[in-house]
Amino acid sequence: MTTKEDRLLQWLRDAHAMEKQAEAMLSAQASRIVSYPELKQKIEEHLAETRRQADMLQSCIERRGGDISTLKDLMGRFAAMGQGLGGAVMDDEVIKGSMASYTFEHMEIAAYEVLIATAEACGDVETVAVCQRILNEETAMATWLGENLGPVTQRFLSLDERDDASAKR
Repeated sequence: MTTKEDRLLQWLRDAHAMEKQAEAMLSAQASRIVSYPELKQKIEEHLAETRRQADMLQSCIERRGGDISTLKDLMGRFAAMGQGLGGAVMDDEVIKGSMASYTFEHMEIAAYEVLIATAEACGDVETVAVCQRILNEETAMATWLGENLGPVTQRFLSLDERDDASAKR
């Protein structure tokens, strides 16, 4: 039988791997953006948040007597690398990347809602606080991305119509 404490540790490890995947995806995306300075800046800011989030999760894991799952982290990074390489050859990379980021943020939001409920069930107030802080950051990023899908798309279409090679980046 798996206890709620076991699940909390498992899901914290999953969240850590998810943040490592996000770090790789955001890093690849930010490195290629050229014609969208506001988007690039926001992604770089969220990349710094993501790195800090991974560190905070690792602290929660270690405080609970666990360690990070290197295999899960590696699998997440490989998945992100594949997404990054795939995006590099699309002529609408900035649009597909924005859509993927928006979707990924919502997956993260769901994961932190689950972690908060589980940490509450375990009486782990420190993990609740950490996950609530991360949830707030993920929600803010998802909101920003959602509000900017239209403007990014309009800029892309404008550059694309002029056959500007930088439209995709």
